[in-house]
Amino acid sequence: PYAAHTANANTGSIGVALCGMFQAQEVPFDPGPEPITPESWAVLIRVVADLCRVYAIPVGPKTVLSHAEVQANLGIRQANKWDIARLPWAPEINGAWPIGQALRVAVSDALRA
Repeated sequence: PYAAHTANANTGSIGVALCGMFQAQEVPFDPGPEPITPESWAVLIRVVADLCRVYAIPVGPKTVLSHAEVQANLGIRQANKWDIARLPWAPEINGAWPIGQALRVAVSDALRA
């Protein structure tokens, strides 16, 4: 079924949602009362790797990305989407691109496993 997830970037895309970050704030960073967790991040990696495997999706910045990367990576203007640009348990990884790269590396590693 069709479910819009990103402005002007839904056709031909698969959206994966994580529950968490309710009432989160980017700056100053506050993950809110229900942050995403390392466990949910690990499940995200497995789900994205499975989708890439099943649909033969190559892992790259234009094919595996977060909302926070859509505008920069695809050139499609978005309305202040910053998820996922911070990981509550890993403050040293900060910003859309570093988080996206961490996701892509982890998905690539999962595909090789």
